[in-house]
Order: sequence, then C-alpha cells, then structure tokens
Amino acid sequence: MMLKIWVSWLMIMLLLCSIATAIAQSPADSKPGCRDKCGNVSVPYPFGIDDPGCAENEDMYLNCSQSDGDDPEKLWFYNVPLLNISVLEGSMIVSIHTSYDCYNQSGLIINVSYSINLGQGLYMFSETQNVFTAIGCDTMAVVYNEEVTYGAACISLCNETVSLADNSSCSGSGCCQTSIPRGLKSLYISSSSTQNHMNISDFNPCGYAFLADKRSFKASDWQLSGWPDGNVSHVVIDWVVETKTCEQAQANASSYACSNNTNCSENGQGYRCECKDGFTGNPYLSPGCQDIDECADRQRYTCKGKCKNTPGNYTCTCPLGMHGDGKTGCQGFGIATIVSVTGATISLVIIGVLLCIILTKLRKEKNFRENGGMVLKHQRASVGLQIE
Repeated sequence: MMLKIWVSWLMIMLLLCSIATAIAQSPADSKPGCRDKCGNVSVPYPFGIDDPGCAENEDMYLNCSQSDGDDPEKLWFYNVPLLNISVLEGSMIVSIHTSYDCYNQSGLIINVSYSINLGQGLYMFSETQNVFTAIGCDTMAVVYNEEVTYGAACISLCNETVSLADNSSCSGSGCCQTSIPRGLKSLYISSSSTQNHMNISDFNPCGYAFLADKRSFKASDWQLSGWPDGNVSHVVIDWVVETKTCEQAQANASSYACSNNTNCSENGQGYRCECKDGFTGNPYLSPGCQDIDECADRQRYTCKGKCKNTPGNYTCTCPLGMHGDGKTGCQGFGIATIVSVTGATISLVIIGVLLCIILTKLRKEKNFRENGGMVLKHQRASVGLQIE
C-alpha cells in the first residue's frame, strides 16, 4: 500500500516538474507581471491591458472589460471589439457594424450609415487585406474619409434573386467589391438605392455596404432575402509601434522599441520590429528574438547529412565521400555506403568460393560412384585383408 502511494506521489511530482519546465521554456509574450490574454484573445507586447505600464505607449494600451456582469471579458479597440493581434504581421482584426438601407413596396424603411476614425497615430486600414463591399440588387455603396481626400463607390444590381456563393466574383451582380488606397485612417460608409428596390423588395429588401477582410469574407453569409440582424464584418488594421522612420527611431537608443536580433521595417506610417531570419519570438521584449534550432526540426529544415545549428542559420555537411549541398541533396557514395557495398561484395565472393568447393567435391564423388569407384575401393580392401 505504501509503495503505491509513493509511486503516485512520484508520478505527480514528475508531472509538475515537466509542466514547470514547459512553462519556463515557453517564450513570454507580455511584460513581466502583465496579463497576456483578455478573454480568449492574446494580448502580446507592445500592447498591454490592466495597467498603462504593460504597453509600449498609451496608444497601445487597450481596454479589457465586460460589457455585462455575466458576459466574458472582451478586448476593445476604441469602441469596437478586437478579435486578434499579430506581432508577426503588424496587424489586428476588429469587428465593425455594416451600413444598410431597407425598403418595402411603399419605399424606404430604414437607412443606417457607419463611420470610424482611427486617429492620427499608429493605425491605418490595411489596403492589402481589406476590400470595400456592396451587397444587394439595387445598392449603391459609397465610402470616403473624414478629410474627403478619398472617395469610392460600388454599385450592385440584379433583377432576380442571385445565389451568392463563396467563390462569387463580386463583379456587380448581387455583390460588388473594390479596393481601398493606402494610408486611410477614417471611413464614412453609406448605402443607398437608385430605384428604391422597386420590383425587387420581395426577394431583396435591403442593401449593405461595409469594409471586409477578404481572407475571411464569405459571400454566402449575405443572403439577398435577409434583413439586418446585428450584421458585422471583420476588418484588418495595420499598426506601427511609433510614427518615425527607422533611422529616426534608432537615433534614440533609449526609446527605440526593437530588441536584440531584430530588423526595423517601415510602411510609410512609421516603423515596427521583426525577428531576423533564423530567429523567433517577440521582437519588442527583452532579451529579444531567440535562435531557431533548425536541426531539431528536420521536416521544416531539411538536411541530408550532418546538421549543425548556427546563430540564425544552420549548416548541413554531406557524409564523407559525398559532395553537394546537404540542404538540398548529396551526390556520390558515402563511406558508410562504400563499406556496406564492399562488405556485401566480399561476403558474396566468399559464399561463391565455398559453393564452388562444395560443388566440385560433390561432382568428384558422383564421378567416383559412376565409374566403379566403390567396387575398386572394396577390392582394395579385400586385397589388404588377404595380405594380412
């Protein structure tokens, strides 16, 4: 009984040690003493919650709170829900409401526009990941910025119900999409109708206008016959850590945000930090990005020979006797292969010689029997006995 108890305690202690080791080895993604999650959303540094000191600057200090006492915590960017933050891509995904206008046979019922302003700081709408979208059979969607230095429209028309599939081209029949320019920090979005949905309101009462992350946008989610029901879309916002060039930021080492083993990159709005090739981790946290041990992951980093990890890279040497780049493939025959082939050849030769000796002996015995050898042998034996 005591032995079972001791074994159980030993197993528990080993489990706790392995968990502690795993935690110690996992790279931190937030400043010491700061939470790295709000609800189910990770909050990596340079962003922070709970305390302004957990963020790189006040513009990156986010609100983590409950909208209701029974609701789970949510991460907020200004007044919109924040769904994801990527340090690697320098982007975040937020959820915003759509603009819409609805009609019946008598005319307009409701028209709701939407606007959002990211301020003049670190953020701007991603021109590579977002697309301005209009949904409807009599929909004219309009978007422009606060300064009215940019404006665009997208018109979607159809005179019968259209089935919007995920692979729809959104080229103007039931769905229309157009790109946005770089550097947008504010948006005003509205939708309207050219014919008040005349003759189509029975199968398409409403039109919609919104900005959407084209990676997650699904046309099938927007049925033409539907009515607004808290419709939202996902939008990608690019961010920088400071509105300076890399050269300007590096001139002040005390405020420069990039840690060790990092590169500084610019997007026209400011700069952000990236791990150098061959390194991984959070480029904003001390001690910086950590070296990747490529030799420990042969599926991702191929090596056909002897692998040796180096800072930011790895070498792969072909086996002795072979040549080429071990990362892509080696040519020739290695010593081990030559030894194996030589050994196999020698073994075959020895086996062949033994077989020849055995076959020769068997052939002689056969000839001896067929040519009266046994009779002669007996005769010799008899002569020997008579002499005795």
